[in-house]
Amino acid sequence: MNYVYILECIDGTLYTGWTNDIERRLISHNIGKGAKYTRGRTPVKLIYIEKYPTKVEAMKREFQIKKFTRQKKLHLIEKNSRT
Repeated sequence: MNYVYILECIDGTLYTGWTNDIERRLISHNIGKGAKYTRGRTPVKLIYIEKYPTKVEAMKREFQIKKFTRQKKLHLIEKNSRT
């Protein structure tokens, strides 16, 4: 399975990424071995996740979400937390 995720960084910013191992990726972000963006913003917290059967689908969705404004990302998170 492949995942698109949104993290909330310690400074309140949001980071979007994709992975095929969400637990390992979250650990790597929190020990400073994840994305360059999150390295100085730990600890991070997983606040949103979507599952996709293929890497290509996950990467396409990650690209879409990365273009969203912060407000649109927060709306996506809020909308899905109610379902």
